[in-house]
Formats: sequence, structure tokens, C-alpha cells
Amino acid sequence: MKKEKKKKLHLGLLPRIIIAMALGVLAGLVFPVWAARIFETFNGVFSAFLSFIIPLLILGYVAPAIADIGRGAGRMLVFTVLLAYAATMLSGLFGYAVGNTFFPSMIEPVSYIGADGTHQQLTPYFTIDIEPMFGVMTALVFAFTLGLCTARMDPSSAIRQVMGQFREVINKVITGVIIPLLPVYIFGILLDMTLSGQVATILVTFVKIIAVIFAASIVLLILQFCIASLFARNNPFKALWTMMPAYFTALGTQSSAATIPVTMRQTVSLGVAPEIAGFTVPLCATIHMSGSVLKITACALALMLTMGHHYDFAMFAGLVAMLGISIVAAPGVPGGAIMASLGVLSQTLGFTDADNALMIALYIAMDSFGTACNVTGDAALSEIVNFFFGRKRR
Repeated sequence: MKKEKKKKLHLGLLPRIIIAMALGVLAGLVFPVWAARIFETFNGVFSAFLSFIIPLLILGYVAPAIADIGRGAGRMLVFTVLLAYAATMLSGLFGYAVGNTFFPSMIEPVSYIGADGTHQQLTPYFTIDIEPMFGVMTALVFAFTLGLCTARMDPSSAIRQVMGQFREVINKVITGVIIPLLPVYIFGILLDMTLSGQVATILVTFVKIIAVIFAASIVLLILQFCIASLFARNNPFKALWTMMPAYFTALGTQSSAATIPVTMRQTVSLGVAPEIAGFTVPLCATIHMSGSVLKITACALALMLTMGHHYDFAMFAGLVAMLGISIVAAPGVPGGAIMASLGVLSQTLGFTDADNALMIALYIAMDSFGTACNVTGDAALSEIVNFFFGRKRR
């Protein structure tokens, strides 16, 4: 008799987050306070560890990414990097404009979280203080300095190897500790919210936010391809339709890197020179984060309104400028961009650990849409690069 191999049921991060949210709501209806305090204690310890790891995460990802980008040479590299950063920044500002237009009339502030980030009723059994080794801004400056200084060093140099190995360490921490424990963390947050009586308002708000941001991401792609059509001289809607295989591949894989072959093939179909596409698509998969930054900016604005926090344009302009840097080479795991952005959110918007937890849940719910927007927009940038550098090679 042939032995049948048992297939392990593997749930992705999004299904686990959804299950955790549902269980958190149900548990909040039946859990006694003493049991809820157990998860409040876990969340306190997890938040402290998250605050500790965030500056190290920025250093571990940004420094090697800048060093790798700097290894290239030529005007096309500089042009593509600046174009990708400009596109990412403009997308973030577009996300702010959309949110500032629609969210104030859609979102009512709730009193779930106090000004100090602690819940009004539940208290943990104990707390553990884990001080970060350095602040977020220090991590960004250090990462830039280290990355730029090592950019021209030999890839086999000791410091380059140490940077690569440190990035692997951070990868293992995220994939082996933070990502597996995130559902428990989200469970505790939803449990807390249910006990406070505000969960229904928060979840309804989530649905509204997701609908607006999804529509905004589609409009963003149309705008990107309309601008690219001025250089490529083609029909932007036909070009966008050509990129749909890459869009839906990214929806399924939730990874820009895994979608590169499809993105490159469809980009060449638009008339971009193969050598240009072969350069821009892999590079933009790392540095072009328009969809992700649009989502993070709009989600952050929505949560600011939900929690009744004050905000202004200057605050979000600073956020967008830093996001374009902090999520460069975000880890190739679902939710990597938001994990790399938590420190920036705390630094620029004053987000508490509870605010960051809600950001994680909201972002993960739309993770695949942001990735799909990123990779599809890579083709639009490739068309612009092709206009300036491709014609000379024909």
C-alpha cells in the first residue's frame, strides 16, 4: 500500500491576521479581565522588543541596499534612482491629498487609546523595558553613511560581508520571531478594543479606509501611465492593460522580486528596449515603492483622524520623504514595508505602540494591492528611462 503524504496546511500572514482579529473580537465578549491582562502583558513585552529592533531593522536593510545601488555606475543609474524616489514621494503626497479629502467626513474619532498610548482600563501584570540601542533618526543617518562609504568597496570586503550577514540576522528575526507573533499581538489589540467597546467603530472604519485606498491606487497607476505616455507616445490604458499579468502575479505572490520575470516580459512588450527593462525592472523592484508609500501615508492619516491626533501637511511631507528611504529594499516578506516604517511613524507622527499595531493590521489587509501597484508602476518608470537612454542604443 502506498503511504499518502499528509499535506501541511499553510496559512499566509493575511489569513492569520484576519483569524486573529476575529478571535480577538469574540474573546473580548467572553474573556474575564484577568485573562485579558495576560495578553495585555504579552503585548507590552512584544511592543518593547519591536521598539528595540526597529532601529536595527533600518540599519540592516537600508545600509546594504544603498551600498548595492552605489555599486552601479553611469547616468542611467542616477536618473532611475532619482525618478523612483520622486515617484514614491509624489505617490505619498497623493495618498495624503486623497485621505485629507475623503477621510475627515468618513471617520469619527474614538477614545480607545489614551494620549500616553495605554489603555484606559486594562493594565499588564508586569512590564519589561528594552531600550533601543539608538534612535530611528540615528539609525537612518548611520545607515546612509555606512552605505555610501562602502558603496565603492569590493563586494568581498569584510565590512560588506558583515553588512550582508547582519541583514540575514534581521531577516531571521522578522521571519522567525516578529511575523509569527504578529497574529497574537493583533489578537491582543482587538481583544483590548472589544473590551473598551470601540471595536465596531474601528472595524467599520477599516473597511472604509481599504475601499478608498484601493481606488486611489488604481487612479495612481492611471496617472503614472498617462505621464509615461507623454514620453512613450502610446495609449496609457492599453499600456496599463498590457501590465495586468504582472499586476495579478504580484497580487498572488505579494512579492516584487518574485514578479520580476513577468514584469520584465510585459515591460518589453510595451516597446521598452530589453537592456533597459533588464536594468530598470530589478532595480525599481527594490527602490520604487509608490503603492506602499501611498498606503502607509493614507493609513497613517486615517488612524490620526480615528484617534483624534492633530496633523498638518508639513508633518506628512516629512513622513513621505523619510518613507521613501526607510523602506528601500524592504524585506521580501509580507508586510515588510510597514515593518521598516514603524520607526518613522513613531518619529514623525508620534505613533504609540498601539497605533503601530493598528497600522500593521490595516496595512497587511491591503499588502498585495500595494505590491501590485509597485511592480506595475515599474513599467511606467521604465518607459520614461527608455525615452532618455533607450533610443541611443537602437
